[in-house]
Amino acid sequence: MSDPETKTEASKSKVSFDGLRIAAFESRRCDELTKMIQKFDGEAFVSPSMREIPIEKNRVAIDFAHRVLTGEINFVIFLTGVGFRYLLEAVTKEIDQTRFLETLSDITTICRGPKPTAAMKELGLTPTLKVPEPNTWRDLLTSIDENISIASQTVGLQEYGVENKSLIAGLEARGADVYRVPVYKWGLPIDCTELAANVKRIAQNEIDVVMFTSANQIINAISLAQLENIEEAFLNGLSSSVVVSIGPTTTEMLRNKGLPMDLEPLHPKMGHMVVAAAEHAENLRTRKRQVQIAITESGKTVLDPKAEWYNSPFMKACRGEPTDVTPIWMMRQAGRYMQEYRDVRSKTTFLELCKNPSLCSEVMCTAVSRLGVDAAIIFSDLLPILEPMGMDLEFAKGEGPVIHNPIREPADIDRLIALESVDSLHFVMETVSQTRNDLPADIPLIGFSGSPFTLASYAIEGGSSKSYIHTKTLMYRDPSAWNELMQRFVRSITQYCNAQIAAGAQVMQLFDSWVGCLSPRDYRRYVLPYMQAIIRNITPGVPVINFGTGNPQLMSLYAEGGSQVVGADWRIPLDEAWETIGHDKSIQGNLDPLILLADRDMIRSRAKEILDQAAKRPGHIFNLGHGIVPQTPVDNAIALVDIVHELSSK
Repeated sequence: MSDPETKTEASKSKVSFDGLRIAAFESRRCDELTKMIQKFDGEAFVSPSMREIPIEKNRVAIDFAHRVLTGEINFVIFLTGVGFRYLLEAVTKEIDQTRFLETLSDITTICRGPKPTAAMKELGLTPTLKVPEPNTWRDLLTSIDENISIASQTVGLQEYGVENKSLIAGLEARGADVYRVPVYKWGLPIDCTELAANVKRIAQNEIDVVMFTSANQIINAISLAQLENIEEAFLNGLSSSVVVSIGPTTTEMLRNKGLPMDLEPLHPKMGHMVVAAAEHAENLRTRKRQVQIAITESGKTVLDPKAEWYNSPFMKACRGEPTDVTPIWMMRQAGRYMQEYRDVRSKTTFLELCKNPSLCSEVMCTAVSRLGVDAAIIFSDLLPILEPMGMDLEFAKGEGPVIHNPIREPADIDRLIALESVDSLHFVMETVSQTRNDLPADIPLIGFSGSPFTLASYAIEGGSSKSYIHTKTLMYRDPSAWNELMQRFVRSITQYCNAQIAAGAQVMQLFDSWVGCLSPRDYRRYVLPYMQAIIRNITPGVPVINFGTGNPQLMSLYAEGGSQVVGADWRIPLDEAWETIGHDKSIQGNLDPLILLADRDMIRSRAKEILDQAAKRPGHIFNLGHGIVPQTPVDNAIALVDIVHELSSK
């Protein structure tokens, strides 16, 4: 989360750590950060975590300087103040400093934030372009796009510590020839005593809040944990603590390492970070532990063979076990085709209905009772998860879902907040819990989420689309930005699914309603790794149904996602789909939902055809190839359930 506003001096005095134990990693301003934490009643453990080590005999830097002097370098990007100083120190060992600075002043220079700007001004130089807060590499690229063209130009890039591959890719995508100039590398402090003590405190769960003020602190802390042979305990300790990041670059590193980020201040400055942490840490700590306890407890019960739903036909089919009857449920089985749903819906908006657990439970339990299906799915929608992630969502009358602040450029991705907790979606968990309590004990409950591609497409297109032009443009043009976007969805969806399981769902379904617009090649590159990451990290033992629609050529790739159950739409025969995914997988599907608009003879004929294709093989869950349409007669839906039960039990 991000702190909602910058606190005034008056309001700062009202917030407090109230004795929480704060571990922080900071080198240059170690004493200053300690005093800030103590000012807000925190017990401070601040340790130096890294040092810059200049590259000796830096021939690359000297060659770069010669290229600047001879006019071969058209633009220079300075990423850090200390990097500018080290570069100048390396260069002036062989080149006259005055001549180099004069030449530098005549070409376009770009500074990523105030520190390199200040370093240049110390020597009388003013950068051509200064990147605004929060000074990330994406902000740098945006500033370039808005102010200058680097196409077909040679760009010198002063690097810091490690190579920023995403930045280099972004510059090259804009047509630049990038000349990398490393000037220093990151190393551990000469004396690691204090750093080791902090790492051990975190590993022993003695810390409540952990603060990182630089991305490389994360790498060094993990490295020291490895040296101390406590890496796993250290990472677990971090996950149990409230983790505070000073800004987007540090947050990105945390997420790349699979670590949580619970709080990031609105402005990437140390003072803002401490105030935000003092205000929010106790609530975040309490909520985070509640979720962890719930997930731990659910892990003890979700596979309980004594539960009445455990050996239901649906759960057996999910596990690929033989059943006496083919289980059936239908997507959108609680919807506008039912009068009971329309009566409830007439009293509220759709989004408000989704946020009312008692009404959600009512409409689903009514549908289960009327239809006689073998499983329930929570009543919700794919898109409410987008609201706490920063999307302005509205279900507009006659238009469907509309995102008023869509993601269109790589820089916009920073507006999308990866969920590190599900507090803001508490109504969904309450819906799961209440529906589970209201259902008959032998009826399993399915939780669900949109898959990352479909959610990303909504966020990018701003609503429905036929061409997915904005989605594909971002995906093809900037793979690193696409990766960051999808990683944020992976973290959010995984958290969301596991919280639903903790609340009482027995199965999870991932909906990829829009993924059929992709070719198999693009699915494998731009979607499959992220689906695998989600499914791999869903609570072990809980069946997952991976359902995509629109392109039968993707069936084998759905199976590679790692789920036990794969959904098939009506565009491919069930037997062919099952052969494609492998008979070791269970399959769900796959009647065309519009068949339910036909007469009973047609419904019976098509249902029998699908059951014949399944050939009584264990692992078949009968369903539609997509959701029930509003024009469907309720009696036809009931008839389908009866037909499937009758024909499959013979």
